[in-house]
Amino acid sequence: MNALSPAPAKTDGLTAWIAPTRTALLIIDMQVDFGSPEGAVGQWGVDLSTVPAALAAAERLAEGARAAQVPVIFIGLMTSTQTDSAAWSERMRRRGGDPDSESGLCRIGEPGSDFYGPMPAPGDRVVPKTRYSGFHGTDLDSVLKGLGVDTLVVCGLTTECCVGSTAWDAFHLDYHVFVAEDACAAYEPDLHAGALKSLELNCAILVDSAGVTAAWAEATAHG
Repeated sequence: MNALSPAPAKTDGLTAWIAPTRTALLIIDMQVDFGSPEGAVGQWGVDLSTVPAALAAAERLAEGARAAQVPVIFIGLMTSTQTDSAAWSERMRRRGGDPDSESGLCRIGEPGSDFYGPMPAPGDRVVPKTRYSGFHGTDLDSVLKGLGVDTLVVCGLTTECCVGSTAWDAFHLDYHVFVAEDACAAYEPDLHAGALKSLELNCAILVDSAGVTAAWAEATAHG
């Protein structure tokens, strides 16, 4: 299929495409530092008004997934000064920051790294990461393969960064990627829209949380 070919309608075949027997839900970086007014990004004065609706939609996805026995995997940024990459530190330095500071996003053991909004439940898996993508340097791929999963419903923060990076890597690893657009957020609406447009054009099918949960409920009802 050419990258410029039209995408199928969002509801066409969805129940079969994201059948519970083949699908996992990935919830990416819904953490205090990225989503809470008390977290780092909120304290920087960033407008978080786009975030609450995405958190609520992700919670609905998690509830629907658990009801349909779809694996739920929380992916979270967990950093330290030892895990900060040289490229990250140099980029920060060139932008006028202090890469040697102990403060940073989602530091291990600090409140900023805690999940925010939807929370892991018993039976859910947690995959820590130190880079944007949930696949980079983690065991996420092996976990998914162990579950027999070839399809992913992806949501989280932020659309253009960690969600997008994870979706791209998933596609490169031959997963079928569905992005729940209402369960993702960027801090600027144009970034969210642009990221979704790029993902839909190249590597993912866009869905919404209501359609996904309805498809899982239908699959379960027809067991």
